[in-house]
Amino acid sequence: MSDQTATAPTRKSFLKSLEVDTRLLGMIGAFILVALVFNVLTDGRFLTPRNIFNLTIQTASVAIMATGMVFVIVTRHIDLSVGAVLAACSALMAMTQVRFLPGLGLEIGHWAIPWIAITAGVVLGGVIGAFNGWLIGYQGIPAFIVTLGGFLVWRNVGWYQTSGQTIGPLDKTFMTFGGINGTLGGPLSWALGAVAIVATIVMIFRARRTKVAHGFPVKPMWAELSLAGICVAAIAGFIAILTNYAVPGRVVARDPARYGCEVAEGCTPVYGLPISVLLLLAIAIVMTVIARRTRFGRYIFATGGNPDAAELSGINTRMLTVKIFALMGVLCAISAVVASARLANHSNDLGTLDELRVIAAAVIGGTALSGGIGTIYGAILGALIMQSLQSGMAMVGVDAPLQNIVVGAVLVFAVFIDIQYRKRVGAK
Repeated sequence: MSDQTATAPTRKSFLKSLEVDTRLLGMIGAFILVALVFNVLTDGRFLTPRNIFNLTIQTASVAIMATGMVFVIVTRHIDLSVGAVLAACSALMAMTQVRFLPGLGLEIGHWAIPWIAITAGVVLGGVIGAFNGWLIGYQGIPAFIVTLGGFLVWRNVGWYQTSGQTIGPLDKTFMTFGGINGTLGGPLSWALGAVAIVATIVMIFRARRTKVAHGFPVKPMWAELSLAGICVAAIAGFIAILTNYAVPGRVVARDPARYGCEVAEGCTPVYGLPISVLLLLAIAIVMTVIARRTRFGRYIFATGGNPDAAELSGINTRMLTVKIFALMGVLCAISAVVASARLANHSNDLGTLDELRVIAAAVIGGTALSGGIGTIYGAILGALIMQSLQSGMAMVGVDAPLQNIVVGAVLVFAVFIDIQYRKRVGAK
């Protein structure tokens, strides 16, 4: 009995020393459990480098939008139109590459085509988002109604742009953002991983030095070293897994020069870090900085915590709403780049049910529907858990309707757990 009572405080003090978010640990534990269960059910196929590579590029599009959905939900709004906006932006970018610019005399393969197309898509996404925000913030229409209308409007705007046709193939440079057609390879992936490891260690100990300089309490040195070691192991492990997925021989045989080989025989290149995942990581860093280090981010969380107090303190909550939804629209356009580039074309069902996946990712990641609470890394981890569930069920052979039933049940369960967690914290 004495051993058991001594163990619990020791474990609690250990976690307290590390200053690790217990909700984050819970999500990581849930992901590990899901991965292990599906690995057993698929006879070891789920945790192979090939499947993990595919899992990362499938997660990227939803995860990018989930980072923006955090801001939307934190301010007590919702956006049901993200999949439709993605489809409208994808349609415009595809038509720009395949029909509009070649029709204006810009030859297919010209270096400017993908960048003009991406700019057009991002502008469209930003305008749609800002329009939604204006209706919500300045006209007082509930976000649920505005974005539900957008759910119907913008997908069909995309359909009319393409006359219901699948548009492709897309520009080769554009397709590098999809993942499978754009990776860094082995050496460059390890070089970037080394930079990330060094940067992580520097940030951890710079933050410690800053706290000491200002007289704030700091973790024990062993806790700092443990945290740094965990981060280094996670980064190195992730890069090691991705660089263990070799490009199939039949793919190398099509274009050996693309992989730095004169002939296909004896050439064994690896995929490495996908550009789509690198784009997701860059967006995650930017969004985290916005949330934690900028006035805009502070206003978002202040408004979500208490809208009336925020407005009385001088925050222009109406313009803030416009900015948040405009940012959401831009992120939808960037997700459209990743999603259509991965498929190498635009199809009219692109982004279908992404509303469910994006909202579920944010909520599973710890974003409170009551507002004021949410993290970017939590939303990305939530997207990874969602995609792992769908990918694992597909590998096991679960029918699509049952997959949606499971995803819906997981979403409700996640909200239930969130409510119970906040009740317990509030009681303390």
